[in-house]
Amino acid sequence: MPRLMPIPRDVKKDLKWVTTDCYGSLIDWEKGIVDAFNAEAKRDGFTIDEQKLLELFFPAQIEIMAGSYELYAEVLRRTAVRVAEELGWQLEPARAQFLPDSVAGWQPFREANAAMDRLAKKYDIGIISNIDDKLLGLSRRHLRTELGLVVTAQQVRSYKPEPAHFKEAARRIGGKKGWLHIGSSYYHEVAPLLKMNVPVIWVNRHGEALDGRKAPTATVKTLRDAGKLLGAGA
Repeated sequence: MPRLMPIPRDVKKDLKWVTTDCYGSLIDWEKGIVDAFNAEAKRDGFTIDEQKLLELFFPAQIEIMAGSYELYAEVLRRTAVRVAEELGWQLEPARAQFLPDSVAGWQPFREANAAMDRLAKKYDIGIISNIDDKLLGLSRRHLRTELGLVVTAQQVRSYKPEPAHFKEAARRIGGKKGWLHIGSSYYHEVAPLLKMNVPVIWVNRHGEALDGRKAPTATVKTLRDAGKLLGAGA
């Protein structure tokens, strides 16, 4: 991960709104997914290959999301069944509810709440998430910062990287001026916002290479680092 580069002055000058995605930036959903699969597979005496699980999970979810809109709980159920089959574990569809049920136990990253609290002292804060309202409500029980904006897939009936979330956020905020987004997925967050000319900080927790893709406004390792760049560090 490169050293932290400063946010351009013209971005910080009139900055009022800072939004973030939830899963990957605030909530450690990879651990939540792995733990949920392990617990359910254990009932059948099946051992999950955790690395392969994650390698299969996200492409499968993207493919399912690309179809007709359905609630994220259903996306999780369908993804669970498909991935289990690819892992060699025969999971009955009726048992796939284990995955949306597990969302309530997915925990924030260690620095997430403190970083959000610091950001909230300087900016209006929002969450823009590829989830339904009910499941996000469960995750918000683990997040303490007051939010001035929440946009979900259920509200716009669409999934990122389609731009509906971000267009709706801009509409509610009153335009793109004075707004910066923090996101953990280049595909879902960074790429669509660069197309909209909205500043975006990439929380690149796994040190993923750009590989010729357009650079975001800044790249950081954690949400705490993003806060430091925005003058809301510890």
